[in-house]
Amino acid sequence: MSTKKRILIVEDEPEIANLIRLHMDRNGFAADTVHSGKAGIVEIEQNMPDCVLLDLMLPDLDGLEVCRRLRRAPKTENLPIIIVSAKGEEADVVAGIELGADDYIAKPFSPRVLVARVKSVLRRTSPAESQEKANGVITLANELEIDTERHRVSVRGEPLSLTITEFSILKYLAARPGFVRTRDQIIASVHGGNTILSSRTVDVHVTALRRKLEGAGRIIETVRGVGYRLSENPDGA
Repeated sequence: MSTKKRILIVEDEPEIANLIRLHMDRNGFAADTVHSGKAGIVEIEQNMPDCVLLDLMLPDLDGLEVCRRLRRAPKTENLPIIIVSAKGEEADVVAGIELGADDYIAKPFSPRVLVARVKSVLRRTSPAESQEKANGVITLANELEIDTERHRVSVRGEPLSLTITEFSILKYLAARPGFVRTRDQIIASVHGGNTILSSRTVDVHVTALRRKLEGAGRIIETVRGVGYRLSENPDGA
């Protein structure tokens, strides 16, 4: 039985789809392609992939709507999604991330960068991630628990649904409470040191994370002009 990670490419331009598939295959993945948004959803429902590479400008159902539907469904709420689109303006990137995409790559793209980003996302979902020094359960402010082995987060015992990127940011900040992390450091920890993303992208992820944490979101403090940190004493007690 094959142990290759399966990548689903949702892309309506055959040349681009074939290029991506070629590089996925060359790097040890099992890649499949579909050419419309509805076909992508059907394929995911019938044969769950390990990661989705999603174009935005698709026939019958655009990529943002595909992303929205996947994030709303319990079966696919944590499915790694990387948007690969010619729409590369900051507003487009922010829109994709706000809907729950784990990464966003603008066309034209470097195939090597795309492969690296896929590996990065899959590495963050791998059981091997639990071997990092931050493994175990981290409890903060007596209400926020981060289970780094099982990739679970709960507030006052209630489980939360976080994207892979949101979980990775929270885990990175929680590794050293009280220490300020710049936006560039956060990007590097989550996506790798050669990734170029705007600071706005990090802010969008943190805003979404705080919203999901509700009252416990106060533990993530903004350090103006620098970045973020997890407070060691969020209640000031």
